[in-house]
Amino acid sequence: MAGGAAMIQAPKGTYDVLPADFERRALLESHAHKILGGAGYRRIETPAFESTELFARGVGESTDIVQKEMYTFDDGGGRSLTLRPEGTAPVCRAYIDHGMHKLPQPVKFWYLGSFFRAEQPQKGRYRQFWQVGAELIGAGGPEADAELIVLLAELLDAMGVKGARLRLASLGTPETRAEYRDELTAYLRANEAQLSAEVRNRIDLNPMRAFDASDPATRAVMADAPKLLDRLAPEDAEHFGHVRELLDVAAVRYELDPTLVRGLDYYTRTLFEFTSDALGAQSGVGGGGRYDRLIEQLGGQPTPGIGFAAGVERILLAGTQQPIAPDPVDLLVALADRESRAAHIAGFELAREARQAGLAAQLELAGRSLKGAVKHADRINARYVAIVNDESTTTLKNMDSGEQMEVETGGVIATILRGSRLA
Repeated sequence: MAGGAAMIQAPKGTYDVLPADFERRALLESHAHKILGGAGYRRIETPAFESTELFARGVGESTDIVQKEMYTFDDGGGRSLTLRPEGTAPVCRAYIDHGMHKLPQPVKFWYLGSFFRAEQPQKGRYRQFWQVGAELIGAGGPEADAELIVLLAELLDAMGVKGARLRLASLGTPETRAEYRDELTAYLRANEAQLSAEVRNRIDLNPMRAFDASDPATRAVMADAPKLLDRLAPEDAEHFGHVRELLDVAAVRYELDPTLVRGLDYYTRTLFEFTSDALGAQSGVGGGGRYDRLIEQLGGQPTPGIGFAAGVERILLAGTQQPIAPDPVDLLVALADRESRAAHIAGFELAREARQAGLAAQLELAGRSLKGAVKHADRINARYVAIVNDESTTTLKNMDSGEQMEVETGGVIATILRGSRLA
């Protein structure tokens, strides 16, 4: 702008959550509290940054998150810290730190907060983003898996997410996966010439991510690749079958997807993801899975666990625009004479005392005329306007009926609370 300082904009991949945006976010938070809280999950909040080692050990050294997407920095004291890229490892760290294995098991958590990844920004994907998630620690049975999936389905349904589809798979145990990984690596090596350069470069590092490739030639190769779901050990297959049976009982529809992988190493057995056709290419809304060995990897006792995380921005993009009632305004306080110091003091006190009495009261601060103040009261759906004449008298107007009366300034609040007709 000519003659002024250059405008400073938000960093790429971040965004401002404006007051109008919080209505739907508050609705999501309310649904999460009702649905998850009603199932015994209690809210937890972990720090925005953690020790880098937590994610390197928990999420996995070979993952894209650890290798390319984390915001890591030295805190000036020789300690490597990382802005949290996901929520499960921090919650498990808190479980260990606070000795929660001593509590009656399982322990159930839910969270809603911001996370950070150095990804290429696009619709529904940001470098600072919000997630709602839940973790169920200390239960290894298929009922726990089904419960988490059903709760996420209920949350997405409550927010009116359009075209939601559930993809379901199982990764088995790390031992089964290690055997399968060798088989898949050999297959990829045999077809290496047809793979994209990116997939070729990480065959040894993380061969299962080849199923995520968007390159057409790679996808053609992967169509005939061996599938882990066909290699499950009998006990893992039985666990997965029981999960499916419980989802059928709950009438939660799903699609078996043997190519389903997620970008974190800690998953075992059940794996799931909800997608929405309303989001286009970046269709994932939320998902999760079982992580029976993560807490032990982080230094705790062997403890099973399962969780999910869903992107707040993606839920809002894919959800319906549900009508949200505006916050109620009981009283707008305006001044008849803005030059009167006594009126200013009386109006300020009236608004403060009205709020102390439990009324939603606003003080007119823009210097509007009396006509303008009444129009503003109508705009914000205020029930009453109190036009303070001086410290002793006030004109109180009922915005619904249009009636008004002169009352003592000290009696305005009682008149509103009685709900008396103004005549």
